Amino acid sequence: MSIVSRLKKKGPNGLGYGTTAAEVVAKLDLAGRTILVTGCRSGLGLATARALAARGARLVGTARTAELARSVLAGLETRAGGPPHVPVGCDLADVASVRACVATVIREVGQLDAVICNAGIMALPRLEQAYGYELQFFTNHVGHFLLVTGLLDRLAKDGRIVIVSSEAHRRAPAAGIELDNLSGAKHYAPWKAYGQSKLANLLFSNHLALRLAGGAGQPGTTSNALHPGVIQTALSRHIPGIAQLGLRLAAPFFLKSTEEGAATQTYLATRPEVALTSGRYFMDCQPAVPSALGRDAELAARLWEETERLVARL
Repeated sequence: MSIVSRLKKKGPNGLGYGTTAAEVVAKLDLAGRTILVTGCRSGLGLATARALAARGARLVGTARTAELARSVLAGLETRAGGPPHVPVGCDLADVASVRACVATVIREVGQLDAVICNAGIMALPRLEQAYGYELQFFTNHVGHFLLVTGLLDRLAKDGRIVIVSSEAHRRAPAAGIELDNLSGAKHYAPWKAYGQSKLANLLFSNHLALRLAGGAGQPGTTSNALHPGVIQTALSRHIPGIAQLGLRLAAPFFLKSTEEGAATQTYLATRPEVALTSGRYFMDCQPAVPSALGRDAELAARLWEETERLVARL
């Protein structure tokens, strides 16, 4: 399919490549729903938070500090008479920060209707680590693993976990997840490391869906992953200069806006037609087929077990 055809194509639900987050929720009343969004300060997280708040949802917005989250949430709409939005600090590369976030949500928020794992980092030019693990893997996967598993019991009976993966999961190493090189010390390539972290996001969502179906967490809770599209956000700041120029030139024609990029995660967190859908991968608000590695249930189980061992040691 040509890019022009894809830009125009809509699915059976009337949504597609150019749909915005606001259009996804335009006919929904989200009053009474509480939705946590990681990385609410900018980019897709901010666009998602704005669309949800405009339809009456109460936001639990996380950023690296509570002050950063508060500065964003203060500018969002609140439903008259409804509870205020809740800013929480959550640095996904800091175990203590993630665990403190979980404790704050449990203490101050109560039940959650959805958790949107949106925050992340991309293509760091040099190897950086957290707790001895490659930083993209730790931030994008381990931090969200800690957050989600810590909050499973706080999800509503029809609660939803929404995990932002990427088509970049296809750029992961041939082994998929290099369990013998999670430190990145043996070898490091920015885009392969990013691809590995996004594959980890997808595999986490898939295996979580299986565990939820088997009785973990609240009955009826679902987990799905998604590719938001190619968007020029702050995530792209580490892309080399000539590629940055190409992105800027292509943006008006082929790149999604942040509002369009936020559509699929907003769709999975809110729309009634996907309330019972779990363990799937989406793009452009439609089901999609991930790579063979992204469908590897055995690899997903091994990643889950390794991540549990990893966080137990921290």
